[in-house]
Amino acid sequence: MLLNYVKIAQRNILKNRFYSLLNITGLATGITFAMLIMAYVWSELQVNTTLKNAPNQYIIQSKWKDANMGFELATIGPLAKALKEQYPTLVKNYYRWDGVTTNAAVGEKKFRQGVQIGDSTFLTMYGFKVLQGDAATALNAPYSMVVTETMAKKYFGSADALGKTMSLENFSGDKHDFQVTAVIRINGKNSVTSLTDQNENGIYLSPKAFPFFGRDMESWNNPYIVGMLELQDGVTAAQLAQPMAVLIKQNTPAQVSDNVQPYVVALKDYYLQKDNRLVSRMLYTLSGVALFILLMAVINFINISVSRSSSRMKEIGVRKVLGSLRKQLIWQFLIESTILVFISAILAFVLYLALKNTFGQILNRTLPSLDEFPLYFIAFPLLLICLTGLAAGLYPAFVLSSLKSVDSLKGTLKSVKENVVLRKSLVAFQFFTAAIVLIGAFIITKQIQLFFSRNIGYDKEYVVSAQVPRDWTPKGVNQMQSLRTQFAAMPEVKGVTLSFEIPDGGNSGNLNVYRGTADSTTAVASYMLSTDEYYADTYGIPMAAGKYFNEPDLYTDSSKVVINEKMATSLGWKLPADAIGQKVKLVGNNGLFTIAGVTKDFHFSSMQQAVQPIIFINVRSANIFRYFSFKLKGSDAIPALQRKWAALIPGAPFEYKFTDDILANMYQTEVQLKQAAYTATILSFIIVLLGVTGMISLSIQKRRKEIGIRKVLGSSINGIVTLFVKEFVVVILVAGLVACPVAYIIMQRWLNDYVYRIDITVLPFIITLFVLLVITTVLIVLQTVKAASANPVNSLRSE
Repeated sequence: MLLNYVKIAQRNILKNRFYSLLNITGLATGITFAMLIMAYVWSELQVNTTLKNAPNQYIIQSKWKDANMGFELATIGPLAKALKEQYPTLVKNYYRWDGVTTNAAVGEKKFRQGVQIGDSTFLTMYGFKVLQGDAATALNAPYSMVVTETMAKKYFGSADALGKTMSLENFSGDKHDFQVTAVIRINGKNSVTSLTDQNENGIYLSPKAFPFFGRDMESWNNPYIVGMLELQDGVTAAQLAQPMAVLIKQNTPAQVSDNVQPYVVALKDYYLQKDNRLVSRMLYTLSGVALFILLMAVINFINISVSRSSSRMKEIGVRKVLGSLRKQLIWQFLIESTILVFISAILAFVLYLALKNTFGQILNRTLPSLDEFPLYFIAFPLLLICLTGLAAGLYPAFVLSSLKSVDSLKGTLKSVKENVVLRKSLVAFQFFTAAIVLIGAFIITKQIQLFFSRNIGYDKEYVVSAQVPRDWTPKGVNQMQSLRTQFAAMPEVKGVTLSFEIPDGGNSGNLNVYRGTADSTTAVASYMLSTDEYYADTYGIPMAAGKYFNEPDLYTDSSKVVINEKMATSLGWKLPADAIGQKVKLVGNNGLFTIAGVTKDFHFSSMQQAVQPIIFINVRSANIFRYFSFKLKGSDAIPALQRKWAALIPGAPFEYKFTDDILANMYQTEVQLKQAAYTATILSFIIVLLGVTGMISLSIQKRRKEIGIRKVLGSSINGIVTLFVKEFVVVILVAGLVACPVAYIIMQRWLNDYVYRIDITVLPFIITLFVLLVITTVLIVLQTVKAASANPVNSLRSE
């Protein structure tokens, strides 16, 4: 009997190819998008879960009363080690590290390379797979080096790199060979080797390498070390609060201990909650969009199935006259709808495999293959197939099968009415969802355009930056300034500046600044930026008052500083001009500094944060630098700049980034959300249009005689087309009016996470409704014109 049901279902599917194709395509589209989003969400939730003893892995973070005194994701250097040594019943192990960027070279291969210098517990604590070498001793020697499999292939051509050497350069320009003592494989994304998306390290050095780089991890005055802990079984984060407070109080100056409150966060929670819960909000948003798209596809499938089923009343009547039982008819319709859903699911799996790489590129993530998911995930598609098949088959199975045989054979519905209101409500929900997705895409795009607009306070067009070799001495600064002059003389270059910072949110440290006539208790915490006198000109940062240190090419007094408007206001000057010539002091420095200029405020970091007070220290005074930034006359100037770089700095690779790319990296999650919103918008339109196509086609088919009668009575083609258009225009307008306030509330809450944000205008709502109306109207017209143009004799002919 089951085989007979399947054969009849196959015949009906082939007989009604058009509607079957619409149903299968629409549902497969929704399932595919839901699978892609589910794969992305699942892979993000797996971050840090592959680490050894993952539930017990934590990171120490710092809450500063004065936000500019330290970084939230870093802590006091010796804290993690002291916790392990003095509280072994709470802490099982620790790992601390400091990140640097250096010139790395193997033969002719030279790159700017991120390097992680940390404790020798790195390999044993997290269980990274060691392909070559000994995990217990790999980081014991001063010039030992552990590299990932990827780095080994990059520098040495293969993963067989044990015993080979790589030259690294310190900040004084000295070079030393480091020997590879282990090659490891990183399985899965984690917050140990990649603390942030901008921090991807593949080379790990012994703690004995700190002196070579002039760093110190054992000083209680160093608040810039990443501290990680492995807690003993059963120990909670709350149990460490008191021990950390005691250690900080005992070992740090009062200014630090009174300002900082360390706390520990589980690594998995850290990843989801970092950057004001950016990742977590992204996952919730995408999951919600995927759910709505899937619901649209399911509703579309049910709607067409229910509408199509009423055309099979005569078939039901014939079957009942020939002896079919009602339960047999019920099974027939349920199996048919389930088979259609099953085919859609199979097609969705194929589409997932075909599109996962493309979608992964959109989200800048590698999506897992089907065999990487846990076995229990198979329950989700099976549940979807059963529920959707059941929902789509309920109406024909239970309602139509209950009709009297006479009514069924006549093709009438005397005993039961077609639920037109229900079908229109389902269509309205599709338009409602499509409207919310499209409005959201408009607003997200406008907000992201704000991130990249000229409103950021400086000119980012045709500005590229590249890291330079570091010799942090007066001699090194003079050498870099000499090179700067030669670069600036190029006809393709408008300006060049030497600095430690570029506008990516990272700064060389924080300074507490107070007026020369006040005391240190009134100090204002600020970002410190180390630049030369050409920085403002190269980046197009406008001055509010005074000069940026001095006129270009003139001697710069090292006692001069520049501040931004926010800093001037924080120090008590009402107007920027009032600050010019005034004296300021720096906490921990007995000297007096003169304010030479005040820049207008600009966004140095993400717009999720308010503009912070900034003090610019001249690079000749600080003797620290990392970048040359070039203001080019056009993007075609890059080849000439590369040749000049190779001639002037032959030992350093020219690895440049446009400022647009730096901003894109800073707002990576928002850009991902925009791309996903675009994809969701396209898919929602596809599903809506498939649904409208099916509904209009079925409506025309059912009303062929009505159309014929209207034509005989003198109705025009335009009148008939208008009749169908009106029916859907009302649905669209109702759905749109409901969707607009819902979309407004959702997007208002999303924008509230940004200090600087756009205002929601009426334009996205008007455009969305207009687009939905136009596209739907065109689709309806294309289908109804053909039916309205047909000869009415054909439609009025009786059987």
